[in-house]
Amino acid sequence: MGLSEASAPPRYAPIGLEDGLAALAGEPVFAAILARAGAPRFRRRRNGFETLLHIILEQQVSIDAAAAMFRRLNEECRPLRPAAFLALDDATLRRCGFSRQKASYGRGLAASVESGALDFTRLAAADNDAALAALVALKGIGRWSAEIYLIFALGRADIWPAADLGLQLGVAAELGLPARPSEAALRDIGERWRPWRSVAACLFWQSYLHTRGRAAPILPPALYA
Repeated sequence: MGLSEASAPPRYAPIGLEDGLAALAGEPVFAAILARAGAPRFRRRRNGFETLLHIILEQQVSIDAAAAMFRRLNEECRPLRPAAFLALDDATLRRCGFSRQKASYGRGLAASVESGALDFTRLAAADNDAALAALVALKGIGRWSAEIYLIFALGRADIWPAADLGLQLGVAAELGLPARPSEAALRDIGERWRPWRSVAACLFWQSYLHTRGRAAPILPPALYA
């Protein structure tokens, strides 16, 4: 018998993190981050409806605010499954913190999963481009949300979410840029770290958090792989 879920060691994102760290550690920028802030330890999330719904909640709010909304939702919807979510009325979703727009996105996601249009097993088996396309086809899932999902739920090692504010700020600080790079500029910058761009992103996030005296965010336990 293996370790129980409660006692099993945490899994971190992305898959191959240690190999990626070894590959990047020779670059001065990453060696400095590792020496100052330590290795990134961002927990892997489950591949499934709950995680993608939480990423919708994370849009344009803090991680702490999204986690609080998710906890309230879990109190109202047990178990948190697509069919049960679709049965919730507008007032209940408002109490949980959903805006009208996020309620619409969540219902669209739940309907896609319930109908089989979005299948998480197929998603896990798809290559990066196909998985990204399947996710952005959903209303309310833009490229940033899809790329975050690919890194943290699917564990993909070569994703570069260039629209992420924390990544933009972390790169600007570590590379000594005069201003926060645009999404387009940051995509070009990231090309140098293929095939470990997800690991590079985690290192820059680690630096961003460490500089601000913060640690990796703690999400509701139900979201972790």
